[in-house]
Amino acid sequence: MAAPPKTDIVLYTSGTPNGQKASITLEELGIHYEVKNIEISKNVQKEDWFLKINPNGRIPAIVDKTPTPDGKPREKRVFEGGAILLYLCQKYDQENKLNYPYDTDQYWEVVEWLIWMQSGVGPMQGQANHFYRYAPEKIEYGIKRYQTETKRLYQVLEDRLVEQSKTAGKDGPWLVGDRMTIADIANFSWINWAEWAGVDVKQFRNLSQWADRINERPAVKRGLDVPEPFTMKEKLKTKASL
Repeated sequence: MAAPPKTDIVLYTSGTPNGQKASITLEELGIHYEVKNIEISKNVQKEDWFLKINPNGRIPAIVDKTPTPDGKPREKRVFEGGAILLYLCQKYDQENKLNYPYDTDQYWEVVEWLIWMQSGVGPMQGQANHFYRYAPEKIEYGIKRYQTETKRLYQVLEDRLVEQSKTAGKDGPWLVGDRMTIADIANFSWINWAEWAGVDVKQFRNLSQWADRINERPAVKRGLDVPEPFTMKEKLKTKASL
């Protein structure tokens, strides 16, 4: 196995599903990066200096200052989680550890499930989080609407994993092919927060087992603790026991 490339990457992030998918990918690829904790509660992401990196004022974002192969200085910003994952694989995953060779059928399947997450699970579960946890008043319609849609999307993943299990190897099934890819990482980053949205992932047996397998990976554990320890699950267990 080739040594990880020498990189100079800054990750601007926070301990959210969107942020964690970027840090997990970086950890899985084993490449060097520096972390800048963006304090969302203080609206740091809306400050002028950050808007120059991501005009939308959201995390995650990266600035890649790795020199070109011929040694020339370079500084490339990348924002939006899906774009970051694709960029990192294209630039630094030459062995296709987390993806497949460009323009193969499996490559485009990875892109499909990645974009599906970006347009479905992320927005819908994000709204479920808001109405269930943060809305100034409890609006049952909003809670039920977005929890129901989140569960529908979970069922799509469940059905996909059932289909994939027919040809899976000993460590599968995965969303695409015979390995964990950025499609799995992107979707996992939200599934792993299911209970924060008031959704019980245990009712989806294959999806729950898939999430458990991903959670056991050392690089995933490291990525979840960026930029600070991931304690959401422990906090909810403690609250439930009171």
